[in-house]
Amino acid sequence: MIDRLGAALLRGIDPERGHALALGALRAGLGPRGGPVTAPRLATTLAGLALPNPLGLAAGFDKNAVALGALSRTAFGWVEVGAATPRAQAGNPRPRLFRLSEDRAAINRMGFNNDGAEAIAARLARRPPGMVLGLNLGANKDSADRAADFAAVLARCGGLVDFATVNVSSPNTERLRDLQGPQALAALLDGVMAARARLPRPIPVFLKIAPDLGDADLAAIATVAEAAGIAAIVATNTTLAREGLRSDRAQETGGLSGAPLFARSTRILARLSGMTALPLVGVGGIATPEEAYAKVRAGASALQLYTALVYGGLSLVGDILRGLDALLARDGFATLADAVGTGRRDWL
Repeated sequence: MIDRLGAALLRGIDPERGHALALGALRAGLGPRGGPVTAPRLATTLAGLALPNPLGLAAGFDKNAVALGALSRTAFGWVEVGAATPRAQAGNPRPRLFRLSEDRAAINRMGFNNDGAEAIAARLARRPPGMVLGLNLGANKDSADRAADFAAVLARCGGLVDFATVNVSSPNTERLRDLQGPQALAALLDGVMAARARLPRPIPVFLKIAPDLGDADLAAIATVAEAAGIAAIVATNTTLAREGLRSDRAQETGGLSGAPLFARSTRILARLSGMTALPLVGVGGIATPEEAYAKVRAGASALQLYTALVYGGLSLVGDILRGLDALLARDGFATLADAVGTGRRDWL
């Protein structure tokens, strides 16, 4: 109750300031303390990573890895920080983050604002033991070679995390999504995987894709990802679509996340699961146990969320996981893995 009251109070102030205050409160010890929710049905494996539960924190909440200790004590089974770019950058001009309360959604055009790989690496080096931690890789807006930026961040930080995610699907850096094209993506991933091979401990590399892709684009991306040795595909990032929104902020430019993204991202997930044997991470609009379960049945081996925390607070994470465990039990699944893909046709 206290957690959700805090979330409601933060919604009354500027979104970006509210986000900073939420991070500050978490670092001050005002967040949950119980640690990851665990249960035999929820324990799962993603790309060789043993997860106590399938629900992870998506990138964007802790861009600069400043709250790792506090996040390790939340109910999340795994955490992704970033996106990190080689050099620090301020991101896009403010205002750049908008709540759409009527739609239980958000629009952001942050533009990869972060402290840069060196500063983030120093914090990753002090990570608490036991948590499954990943880093979202980005590119500097003014870079002459954005593809090389992803490899540079991985080279600097890859030895300090358990996985890394190539993020070519943010709509908030001009022409970044062009790197999802087959030739450009293949060249980018070649560089990233070469950097991975030079790490002391090569880690799984994931690829995060946009929800605004047709079947031909999805199939091409899946083929490139498999050929490159990508370990999992994260589906999906935010959308440029605006159908059905009620908020007066609906036409702000940037990526839309939250409840309106659920159906679009789940359809992409289901279609992609029929195109590749790679494990998939389901992201986009999860706010209830039923929505988490739908992502799993559509083909997700693991899950992430972020925007729902704006409206439900961190206590929502445990509620979703306990509800998901109950749904798996109701339908006779002994493990989460047994349920993956069992409802894919419902979304085709």
